[in-house]
Amino acid sequence: MSTFDRAELDEMITRWIDANKRAEEVGDWKPLAEMYTEDATYGWNYGPKDDFMAVGRDEIRELALGQEMRGLEGWEYPYQQLIVDDRTGDVIGMWKQIADAKRDNGEHYSVHGIGGSWFRYGGNFQWSWQRDFFDFGNVSHLFLEMITDGALSDGMNKRIERSTSGKRLPGWYPAGQAPVSLW
Repeated sequence: MSTFDRAELDEMITRWIDANKRAEEVGDWKPLAEMYTEDATYGWNYGPKDDFMAVGRDEIRELALGQEMRGLEGWEYPYQQLIVDDRTGDVIGMWKQIADAKRDNGEHYSVHGIGGSWFRYGGNFQWSWQRDFFDFGNVSHLFLEMITDGALSDGMNKRIERSTSGKRLPGWYPAGQAPVSLW
């Protein structure tokens, strides 16, 4: 089994977190695509019926970081904890989802609980594999609360319209039928 230099993994994590903060500030996550290998895969589950999978850096840029993040401008995803396995190059990052919109009491809307990303390091300060996981029920609950409160941005309303149009969006697959396994 190969091992990875811990200092290099720590540097990758620092670069990743810094790049994420810049992406949040400008509301554009597409530049993060350069932090993936050319043949990387990035996917997640959208509940009992749908999976999402981007295969290759271009799909990661256009679909995962473009299409799927459109409407989430202003949201933040601060990392709460990171777990690193330098034997395998696996990194688990636990994050929160916090909207820029605020409730009447001044508190930001945020997803109850925590989400996460499981990364596999591919060398050269790039990820070769990423799988996200989050509590779809809590995400859905928050979006419904924000709809009821009239707290969604125009971009978020368009995002919901896109995903509920009945058309299968690029990168969306029936659960278990993505071109690359989620696990």
